[in-house]
Amino acid sequence: MEKRKYGDTDMMVSVLGFGGAEIGFHGVRQADVDALLNSALDAGLNVIDTAECYINSEELIGTALKGRRDHYYLFTKCGHGASYDIDAWEKQQLRESIDRSLKRLQTDRIDLIHLHSCSEAELRKGDVIEVLKEAKSAGKVRFIGYSGDGAAALYAIKSGAFDSLQTSVNIADQESIDLLLPEARSRKMGVIAKRPVANAAWKEKKFPDYFYIQEYWKRLQELKYDFIKGDISAEIGMALRFTLSVPGVDTAIVGTTNPKRWHENAKMLDKGPLPEKEFEEIRKRWREVAQTNWVGQV
Repeated sequence: MEKRKYGDTDMMVSVLGFGGAEIGFHGVRQADVDALLNSALDAGLNVIDTAECYINSEELIGTALKGRRDHYYLFTKCGHGASYDIDAWEKQQLRESIDRSLKRLQTDRIDLIHLHSCSEAELRKGDVIEVLKEAKSAGKVRFIGYSGDGAAALYAIKSGAFDSLQTSVNIADQESIDLLLPEARSRKMGVIAKRPVANAAWKEKKFPDYFYIQEYWKRLQELKYDFIKGDISAEIGMALRFTLSVPGVDTAIVGTTNPKRWHENAKMLDKGPLPEKEFEEIRKRWREVAQTNWVGQV
C-alpha cells in the first residue's frame, strides 16, 4: 500500500487508515476486532485512529494489538471524556484523559493526540495546548494535533502549535479543501481526512434515521454526481480516490466493523489517484451546487 510522509514528522503513513469509532459505537466483539486489525496490519495499514469518547474502542484496539505496538502508528483524541456530549477541557481533565488512553491502549506512548473538536474560544485560552505540549515533553505523546473543521480549525492551524490536522474531506464536504488545507500545507502539517467516503450516505434510498449521515444525504440529493449510478462498490472507490487525490491529504481513515471491508477498500486504491479530469468534475459540481451553510461536519 502507498505510504506518504506525514507532514513535518518522521512518520510514513499508509494512505488508508483505520477509524475506530464504529467498533466502539456498534459493540463489536473482541474476536472480530482482533481479526480486522491484525489482517489490516498484515496487508500494509499502519495508521489506527480512535478517541476516548468512542465507548470501548481504545480497549478493543489495545487488546487486539498489544503484541504489535511497533507495527503501526497510534492516534487518539482527548477533550470529551467518556461521552462526546460532555466537554472536558480543564487541564487536569485532559491530563487524566491522556493517562486513561495510555492504559486502555496498553502502551507507554501515543504517536499523535488530537484535541477533539475543541472550540476556538478554548484554543485561545491556551490551556489545552499547554497540556498537550506538557504530554509531549513527558514522552507520553510524540506529536500533537487538532481535529475539527471551520474557523476553530483555521485558528488552530495558524497558531503554529500543532503538528497535525484531522478534518472532514469528501465528495459532500469540501469546505476544508479551500479553507484549511492550503494553510496546513504551507505549515508542513500532516493531514488526516475523516469521513472520506461521506459515510456512503447516498446508498440510503430515503432520508436516513441515523443523524450522523443525514446532512450528507441531503447534500448528495442536490449534488447528483454522475458517477453515482447504483454500483455501490465502484462509487465508494471513486469517493475514496477523490479524497486521497486532494492536495495535502496524507491519509484517510475509514471505519468499519467488517473484517473483510478494509481489504475491499484497500483494493479500490490500486487504481491510484483520480485522473485530473474526473477530480475536477467533482470539484466543479461542488462549486456549482454547494450552499454557504454547507460547512465542515464535525
